[in-house]
Amino acid sequence: MSNTQDKKHIVIIGSGVIGLTIAQVVTTRFPDKYRVTIVARDTPEDLTSQAFSSPWAGANWSPFSVEMPDHKTFRRELETFNTFWDMEHTGLTYNVPYTIYFPEAQGLENVWFKALVRDFRVLSPEELPSGFTGGVKFSTITVNPIKYLPWLKNELLNRGVVFVKRQIHTIGEAADIAGPEGIIFNATGLGARSLIGVEDKLVYPIRGQTILVEAPAVKECVALPIGTGENPDGKATYIIPRPSQGHVIIGGTYQKNNWDTSVNFETAREIWDRAVEFLPALKSDKSRIISHNVGLRPAREGGPRIELQKVRLPFVSDLMHGVKGTISEERELPIIHAYGFGGTGYQASWGSAEEAVSLLESI
Repeated sequence: MSNTQDKKHIVIIGSGVIGLTIAQVVTTRFPDKYRVTIVARDTPEDLTSQAFSSPWAGANWSPFSVEMPDHKTFRRELETFNTFWDMEHTGLTYNVPYTIYFPEAQGLENVWFKALVRDFRVLSPEELPSGFTGGVKFSTITVNPIKYLPWLKNELLNRGVVFVKRQIHTIGEAADIAGPEGIIFNATGLGARSLIGVEDKLVYPIRGQTILVEAPAVKECVALPIGTGENPDGKATYIIPRPSQGHVIIGGTYQKNNWDTSVNFETAREIWDRAVEFLPALKSDKSRIISHNVGLRPAREGGPRIELQKVRLPFVSDLMHGVKGTISEERELPIIHAYGFGGTGYQASWGSAEEAVSLLESI
């Protein structure tokens, strides 16, 4: 085994579900080749930070459209679904029935995700609530971020990954940490918009407001479709039971380009009333509301960015006039970007991490 300091240094910016999963894949595939450092403003202990997207996620697998996605998206989600499905014995994931009601029934027997999920079937007319002409039922996975993110961190600590709690403002700062021949993974989510040297203006938030409920009687997911066409008013109806503790996340909103992280209690009442309409068990005497939450999904126009970029060092930007890094020699810094997943961060996490880590072969 080589000395730790002799290994190439990988610095991952961001410790959300994407950054943590990338670190898992790197340390699994290459246990002796790289030393890994995760640098982030928010870490898995910061589970109440509204600037940190991952703790607020619904964190289940759910189709965002009945239309077939591109091949890369399908592969990412299939690999992730299978990984989470096989993790149920750990208690970190939960395999549950999922029902989606549609205003129109056309083509439901041939939806693309029937090849991804388990136990797929189309609902009979007798199973549909008033106002809906179609529906499907299948088995899916849910994850509890409050338990899953700390578990990922503990696994990485056991593998020797170092965590540094620090906000990175520029690519040059990350290069200084990585050192000579270092490699950067950029998993900053919404931060990619303001990270100097990246400054991706295609990145935007999708505001999600939810209610966390203790409702042990709820054992299945229920949702209405969240496609752009079906959701012009920003409403999103979903009910997701989480592994352990009888917790259920209900939502919600899907409001593009809305940066507001305050709770709107009129919206909260609408969310609650819609959810109870579909699952009256939420109003059981054994149920109680735990919290009202708002998070910002880190989306990107054109979809996620997973690609290798090489930046010239030393890094210079007029936005950081007079600031000089510690690296003075000229070289190319490899940066592998992995951000912009919107509401699919968890459900694409393992497949996306595998794809991003594969780009190391091109360096």
